[in-house]
Amino acid sequence: MSLITVGVNHKTAPVSIRERLAFAPEKMVEALSSLVSEKKANEAVIVSTCNRTELYCAIEDGRDVDDVIRWLGHYHQLDFDDLKQYCYTHFNDDSVRHVMRVASGLDSLILGEPQILGQVKSAYAVSQEGECIGPELRALFQRTFSIAKRVRTDTAIGENPVSIAFAAVSLAQRIFADIRQNTALLIGAGQTIELVARHLKEQGVKRIIVANRTLMRAEALANDLSAEAIMLGDIGDYLAQADIVISSTASQLPIIGKGMVERATSKRRHNPMLLIDIAVPRDIEPEVEEVKDAYLYTVDDLHSVIEENVRARQDAAKAAELIIEEGVDSYRRTLESRKMSDLIVTYRHSAEDIKDIELAKAMKSLESGQSPEQVINKLAHGLMNKLIHAPTRYLREAGADADQHGLTIAATVLGINEDKDN
Repeated sequence: MSLITVGVNHKTAPVSIRERLAFAPEKMVEALSSLVSEKKANEAVIVSTCNRTELYCAIEDGRDVDDVIRWLGHYHQLDFDDLKQYCYTHFNDDSVRHVMRVASGLDSLILGEPQILGQVKSAYAVSQEGECIGPELRALFQRTFSIAKRVRTDTAIGENPVSIAFAAVSLAQRIFADIRQNTALLIGAGQTIELVARHLKEQGVKRIIVANRTLMRAEALANDLSAEAIMLGDIGDYLAQADIVISSTASQLPIIGKGMVERATSKRRHNPMLLIDIAVPRDIEPEVEEVKDAYLYTVDDLHSVIEENVRARQDAAKAAELIIEEGVDSYRRTLESRKMSDLIVTYRHSAEDIKDIELAKAMKSLESGQSPEQVINKLAHGLMNKLIHAPTRYLREAGADADQHGLTIAATVLGINEDKDN
């Protein structure tokens, strides 16, 4: 049995191809069953996210990996040659290494992002549900989850924020002792603000107010996060209530000016206010920096933090790669040990069969009236001949070929010493 990986990701295929290869969650069990029932793979797990579609398979030795690519193309109605130019394939150790790197966030668009481990675990669970998992992939994914957890625990791969939204929230957490006591005013309702809102919610911020030019957009985001929605024109009435202000709109003119912030800080009795402007052009006048107790950061300030954090993650990734190599090596040794266990079991069964045959012959001889002594001698002779038949044949062939290495190994296996007379 061989382990293979077939896939496309953000590095090898444009979004126009990736979206065509995506598997709908409700169709995943059906797809896995198709892949296995059509004998393209014995076992399979499919990981499908916005940045990758990957098929992890255990296949019979000698099978063509192109069969899996053809199945993938046929399932999504893509021509084989068109699809193959975007695909990568990995075999055995490389396949093990790849899934461990993926689960650990080392192959992600954002280095070290944590969501992918949950997505891989979910894909494994779906394959279990569809009964498309066997001993090969079960062992592989259990070891993968262990290695990914170790990467998270033993390195700083996920500790430093490398997205604008996450960096903004992390900055707020550094400035305020307990973000759970704070109110956040978010200006805008686009993707970045949505991510900021979700990060704040995860960190337990006390209150979120969403301001947007269109109240309907603000309400849509606010309802999803149990927040409040206001119009941009109402910001002046709410600004004094905000400990944290994060703004990201497409406005061509500033939304918050120096005078507005001065009035707000006065009402706040000079309790500190953090303002993070991640819009280009800027939403907050630069002169706000001059206001006492108002701390203004721009997108450039966050970018410098992110660059430092990317370098920190890259250093952590080097340590993570070493952990993964240890994981590949330990998995290989486990696999070899399992193969040897299977060989031992097979050998014992073969010996048991020989024993049963010879014992049945002996019992018949006793029943026919032969003397016990004669039966025992025949039993011992028969067992000896059957058990030494295969080793004797191997020794003769190795001797005829002058295979000294083979003879040495055979002597060790058979527990004999060629240098001594026995």
